[in-house]
Amino acid sequence: KEELEAQLADLQDTVARLHHQNQSLSFYYQAAVEEYERYRAVGAIARHLRQSLDSAEILQQTVTAVQHLLQVDRAVLYQFQPEEILASASGNLSERSPDRTSEFNQASVVAEAVQPHWPSLLGQRLNYALTHRLTSFFREPKALAIESEAQIAFLPAIAQLMRSQVQSLVVIPILRAAQPFGILCVHQCSRHRSWKPSEIESLQQIGKEVAIALQQSALYQRSQQLNIDLEHQVEQRTDQLRTALRFESMLKRITDRVRDSLDGSQILQAAVQELTLVLNLGGCNAALYDLDQGTSTIRYEYTQSIPTCQGRVSQMDEFPEIYKRLKQGQSLQFCSLLPNPDRGRVAMLACPIFVESHLSDGGDQAVLGDLWLIHEEAHIFQEFEIRLVQQVASQCAIAIRQAQLYQKAQQQVKLLEKLNRLKDDFLSTVSHELRTPITNVKMAVQMLRLTPVEEKRQHYLNILEKEATREADLINDLLDLQRLEAAAAAVEREAIDLQACLSSLVDPFQSRFTNRQQHFEFRCPAQLPILISNEVMLRRVLAELLNNACKYTPPNGRISLEVDRSALGVTFSVYNEAHIPTEELPKLFEKFYRCPNADPWSQGGTGLGLALVQKLVEQLQGILQIESAAGWTTFRVSLPEKLNESDK
Repeated sequence: KEELEAQLADLQDTVARLHHQNQSLSFYYQAAVEEYERYRAVGAIARHLRQSLDSAEILQQTVTAVQHLLQVDRAVLYQFQPEEILASASGNLSERSPDRTSEFNQASVVAEAVQPHWPSLLGQRLNYALTHRLTSFFREPKALAIESEAQIAFLPAIAQLMRSQVQSLVVIPILRAAQPFGILCVHQCSRHRSWKPSEIESLQQIGKEVAIALQQSALYQRSQQLNIDLEHQVEQRTDQLRTALRFESMLKRITDRVRDSLDGSQILQAAVQELTLVLNLGGCNAALYDLDQGTSTIRYEYTQSIPTCQGRVSQMDEFPEIYKRLKQGQSLQFCSLLPNPDRGRVAMLACPIFVESHLSDGGDQAVLGDLWLIHEEAHIFQEFEIRLVQQVASQCAIAIRQAQLYQKAQQQVKLLEKLNRLKDDFLSTVSHELRTPITNVKMAVQMLRLTPVEEKRQHYLNILEKEATREADLINDLLDLQRLEAAAAAVEREAIDLQACLSSLVDPFQSRFTNRQQHFEFRCPAQLPILISNEVMLRRVLAELLNNACKYTPPNGRISLEVDRSALGVTFSVYNEAHIPTEELPKLFEKFYRCPNADPWSQGGTGLGLALVQKLVEQLQGILQIESAAGWTTFRVSLPEKLNESDK
């Protein structure tokens, strides 16, 4: 019996032990099931969070999932706001304290999930002191669980997070890139609650998943922003390429015009029009310089929205700060301080039209003109626009130089044609003038051989002497003209008594005037200064003028020589009763030139007399003038009283 009782007791102990083990197994099983469900729920939350790329959506999904997972009354998420963000939002960066540069200024509720009968905390903000304590407390990923109000006294930083309705809470930090992003709080408002380690671990895991999701969202947003920036850069680059193509096309059109045309005016007009249309300007003009006069004249213009100013002349001295730089080959842009009466306030770009100094010919100016571009007041000309205008200005300079060279070439062609014509006229005139005396000489020689009468022989000898003299005069005229044009001989100065000189000059002409039935008058004041000049050259000038007057004054016509003292020195005026057309006057001093209506052979001569007179007067530093009006022609020679020695 005792043995049976002992076995029964052992059996009962075994049963009790088995029952206890069964209970333990049931507890562990239940805990394993709960752990599995927790991991499954947390995994589902993590997958759901990682599927979203919007930070606001991630935060809202987090609080909703946490409330549902832990069955709490409220789940909120505070986000820390750095001081830089708040100051930037308020536009007052200067208020930031030096000792708070790396701290967070405040925290606010950005996401919330709450039971309907509990108040919402969405948008609630925490002050700087509390935010500073929280960020300092949660620098490391640790959790804080409050199960009763008794714990608040030991954690004053958490006191303000608990309201009268909050009985228990758990605070989990959310770190992003090792920096505090915010805190996740779960509130139990209806009762006190003991938080299980698994619940705190789940919250910590969710906090990590939120940080990962936020980092992923930030990377996505950054990639999106990079894509936007890249698209913007592509658009900018595309616009730049389109602009470059437009500019290149415009330059090609202008270059083609420069290559195919020799008309500089058409090229410059096309250039200002192309610039106005391609750059969408209010207007553009091109001005040409006259550096000797110090002026800039607008010759070409194209406008869209501004008044025209073509033909306006600007004095460079009035705007030295602008034209000094332009004449140095520098571009400049500016906006007028005072509104223009016609244009108002506009932005302007001035670009010089110039050629390199080594390409300009001798005395030719290197700066030929300028281009002016007028735009709206707020416009700033970019570097690529300035380079374009400079390239157009270079093409304009080429066009102007090309037109100038073409004009010079045309002038040289005309000059060569004129010289060729003069050469033919010269050969014709000289051959005639030389042939006539030679013919007369040959005839006189033959008659001398055939005539035995002494009287007739003397007559033919006189003819020989006259024709020889005529031949010698022609040769001397040609040689003198060549010498004067070459300026090979120096002018010798001497004191001239005008009374004696002019009297001896006029006497030989008296008989000639009488034979031609011409009336001659000589007027000379008694008191004349002693002229310091060259008497031979002066006599030659007056003799040629009197001889010319004698040849072209009709019978019974009047001729006069008048000498007078003037502001220029001493003036000699030769008047004769004859008319010369006005358009012929500038040509009279050209070699071999004769008026078309005059018979070049009726009076003899070679057409060199007036050309000689002009060269002689230049050598004597004088002024030669001619006028013809009311049936009278006047040659006026003004000589200085003293020949300048430096011009010998």
